[in-house]
Amino acid sequence: MANTVVGIRFKPVGKKYYFDPNDISLDLYDKVVVETVRGIELGEVIEEQKEIKDSEVISTLKPILRKATNKDLMEHYQNESDIKGVIERTQFHVNNNQLEMKLLGAEYTLDRSKLIIYFNAEGRVDFRELVKDLANEFHLRIELRQVGTRDGAKFLGGIGPCGYLLCCTTFLGDFETVSIRMAKNQNLSLNPNNISGLCGKLLCCIRYENGTYNEFKKALPKVGSKVETTDGYATVIAVNIIDKSVRVITKEEGVKSFNVEDLLNIETYDGDDSNGYEE
Repeated sequence: MANTVVGIRFKPVGKKYYFDPNDISLDLYDKVVVETVRGIELGEVIEEQKEIKDSEVISTLKPILRKATNKDLMEHYQNESDIKGVIERTQFHVNNNQLEMKLLGAEYTLDRSKLIIYFNAEGRVDFRELVKDLANEFHLRIELRQVGTRDGAKFLGGIGPCGYLLCCTTFLGDFETVSIRMAKNQNLSLNPNNISGLCGKLLCCIRYENGTYNEFKKALPKVGSKVETTDGYATVIAVNIIDKSVRVITKEEGVKSFNVEDLLNIETYDGDDSNGYEE
């Protein structure tokens, strides 16, 4: 069975969620008011109406309540302008309760029925007294949400080792798994300082190039394999995946380099071992 949905995002570089358009005519980048598990929120249409299968629906589809009115937008901007004061007062109460936690950000629901405060901490934090203090301060429902280091970097932003703004603050809506195997596959230095981002986790960009490395490896010989060249048979001692070239050694000619297209016969790479591959 198909479901008619539109894609909604609540933050400039946030996750996409599907909602029932509820027979409301919507265009890209329209502001809409929806009800989520957190309350009434303002979102933006980032994907036009389409049909998806039941298997693609993660949870029950909720209907869009309405297109955002000028009043909705004014309330949203007012909520955003008040966040600076919220953070200052929250930090005061954090210090007063002597809690080891780093405030990252905060946001009101559109109807201002709930205040959500995001923080990062090394371990579990007993913030029950803090919640009471904040509830007395702001007179509404308080939700404290502890997030991981990746989400913390997304909140704070910064410049990565490449010299560009962090991917997670510019275009990366969802965090995908990045493994040490991907770094090995690309023959990257396994020094944590070289392959870790500001969040302390493996660089997200390692995943971007992994597919290319896997695809290029299919046409390359494995280190230690025998190949036939214009100079006769040789043993592969190193492979440059990006250049699609190999270094070989022969008894007569010594060490030479060849493009993989110039090899007459090769034993193609068929394993996961990246030893001997060079970038």
